[in-house]
Amino acid sequence: MNKARSRTRGLAVSAGAFSKRVLAWYDRHGRKNLPWQTPRSAYRVWVSEVMLQQTQVTTVIPYFNRFVERFPDITKLAQAPLDEVMRYWAGLGYYARGRNLHRTAKIVQDTYDGEFPLTIEAVQALPGIGRSTAAAILAQAFGQRHAILDGNVKRLLSRYHAVAGWPGDAKVAAKLWALSEAHTPSRRLADYTQAVMDLGATVCGRRPDCDRCPLSRDCAARASGQVALYPQPRPPKMRPRRETRMLILQRADGSVLLERRPDKGIWGGLWCLPELPNRIDADRHCQQSMGLKVSQEQTLGTLRHGFTHFDLDIQPIRLRVQRPPRSRIEGDRIWYRHTADRKAHNELALPAPVQKILDGLMTQESVT
Repeated sequence: MNKARSRTRGLAVSAGAFSKRVLAWYDRHGRKNLPWQTPRSAYRVWVSEVMLQQTQVTTVIPYFNRFVERFPDITKLAQAPLDEVMRYWAGLGYYARGRNLHRTAKIVQDTYDGEFPLTIEAVQALPGIGRSTAAAILAQAFGQRHAILDGNVKRLLSRYHAVAGWPGDAKVAAKLWALSEAHTPSRRLADYTQAVMDLGATVCGRRPDCDRCPLSRDCAARASGQVALYPQPRPPKMRPRRETRMLILQRADGSVLLERRPDKGIWGGLWCLPELPNRIDADRHCQQSMGLKVSQEQTLGTLRHGFTHFDLDIQPIRLRVQRPPRSRIEGDRIWYRHTADRKAHNELALPAPVQKILDGLMTQESVT
């Protein structure tokens, strides 16, 4: 019993010293003028935390500013059509986040009268919000004490405590959660949450700057001279590759046919070039499924697009539409006139590779 108490007291002292140093570093060097901090509200913090999932701060900032200018509060977001929300998300990637943001806004509006819930259980039950994101929202928006464990904090704690193993492993993650909980202070929760993320992102990054780190003198990885070994990478696994063919169906006026993707799956809810099923002839498919007579088939260069868990090789096939469709194109299909004007691209939410294909098409046409 005495040994257990001694270990607990030692941990508490270490945890207190840890948070004090992190906060002192934040007071001098931390980021305090991020757009979701001024002004800070539950809505703005929530939007930023969802955008920051697997995306860097510098990338998020312009998207965040544009998004909250159009949707300044949860009511405006809940009332907006999903297609418009996805237009403002296009380019950020991981599009399920945008759809979940819209779903959550509707739930908060209908279930909580537009006020963000205040319990970790309620927040974590909302679409697209996991344990760490829920904790970060409540800590920064309401000053509640909750430990976080995003990728930056995992890296920081893995090095500071020399935690062996890949952080994605359940047992390793459990150790890191316990350490994060132990180090989380009882005061200045909003500042500490931002501080520990900042420290992991800007100092203890993939190429750590140990000389600037306020924790370096007690860092176990540095003491052993093995900082580069932590955190251990994910065990190697063959990255699968998939293939698809996309049709660029172009009318005489230069417009191309786009289809809205289903809400679920990759690029859910975004506008995309039609895909050609395997082992099906392009002109026959166009005539049978869309009533289009096409000619001048031209196969363009393959474009590879990387997702989190696989690579997708896209083979664009360009065809000229020779005859109007049997019936009017409407609903989830439209004729779209791509332009060099980036502002015009806001009219539709396009996946990045489709944007790239259409940009390349314009370049090709300007040359020819």
